[in-house]
Amino acid sequence: MKVVLTRLTDDGKQTLGLLQVFNGLMKVFECKTLELPDLHNKKEISCIPVGEYYVRKHDSSILGKVFQIFNVPYRSEILIHKGNYNADTKGCILVGKDFIDINIDRVTDITSSGKTMETMLCSMPDEFKMIIV
Repeated sequence: MKVVLTRLTDDGKQTLGLLQVFNGLMKVFECKTLELPDLHNKKEISCIPVGEYYVRKHDSSILGKVFQIFNVPYRSEILIHKGNYNADTKGCILVGKDFIDINIDRVTDITSSGKTMETMLCSMPDEFKMIIV
């Protein structure tokens, strides 16, 4: 299984991306992602650096079932979880179906995050490596 998060845009407010999962050449899962902007990996205000990370399912006392990302330089407790707005993340990766300005504030949001997270949890193994480019 190959998991790749491709960052598409960073407008200084947030980073939008596409997460794709392949089994061989066949794509088995795809979703949109929303992260904070690239501010040099600063805690709680930046996305994590490009690279390869170990990811494992995790039970969060606040967010429920999520994925935790390990081996992030100088950071810990980085999660992949549900959320619709950049205010819903403090350096984690949000997943969803589409990019839309839900609350009409001229900032792109991510839709169907809860359902996307449920599908991802059912589709993914308990642990995997993820490449961010």
